[in-house]
Amino acid sequence: MGDGMIPNILSIAGSDPSGGAGIQADIKTISANGGYAMAVITALTAQNTQGVTGVQMVAPDFVTAQIAAIRADIRVDAVKIGMLGDAGIIGAVVAGLSGHDTPIVLDPVMVTKSGDRLLQTAAVAALRAALPMATVVTPNLPEAADLLGLPEAMTRTDMEDQARALLALGPPAVLLKGGHLGGDDCPDLLASAEGLVWLPGVRVATRKTHGTGCTLSSALATHLGLGLTLPEAAAHAKAYVARAIATADALTVGTGHGPTHHFHAIFKGNTP
Repeated sequence: MGDGMIPNILSIAGSDPSGGAGIQADIKTISANGGYAMAVITALTAQNTQGVTGVQMVAPDFVTAQIAAIRADIRVDAVKIGMLGDAGIIGAVVAGLSGHDTPIVLDPVMVTKSGDRLLQTAAVAALRAALPMATVVTPNLPEAADLLGLPEAMTRTDMEDQARALLALGPPAVLLKGGHLGGDDCPDLLASAEGLVWLPGVRVATRKTHGTGCTLSSALATHLGLGLTLPEAAAHAKAYVARAIATADALTVGTGHGPTHHFHAIFKGNTP
């Protein structure tokens, strides 16, 4: 990216009408972190902070058409991929991004905070096969276990082992999120051919964590689009999400797992 140029960031994900996750969270996050947000919709959901009550998948050929329309006209500086839903949509996205040479962040969205499944069980193998297309994959611990067919990681050593196992599936890098570990800290692990790097974090006692995975992956894609290295982008993205969680009590949205505060810096009169 040239000096002062705003990067164009494409999110390919599902819609969350409550605004805390999915495309809505991605657009807010990309904008708050200095990018221009674009969106290809893969699914419509009926959901709020308490759970998902319905899902309507977009036809794979129309997902293809959306991606093609963007690529035919607009420079794309980074891509974030979220909810894909089924094997047909996964195939459409892989084909639609064929030959794309800018960073791709793949967040393997499978299950919501409320326990609702957003990826068909039969599509897990297709998602696993799609991992090599990504620059970096950003699973949480349950998603990593699902992709690997292993029990969920319970320790940092488990996380290191599973991060290496995910690398063996083909992506150049993995950002394994440790939010499901017990304890007061909330470490993430960045794994690549260069080795393992721990990103420390302090756990915030709150239920307002709806969409944190969407938010982190979108922030990561934006900072990669801005030209940062992967370790730099990961550190910026984690810091942004930590502030969004820490300031989430400023919002009064729903009675379940509430959203994070994506525009916390702007509301405080600052810039990201």
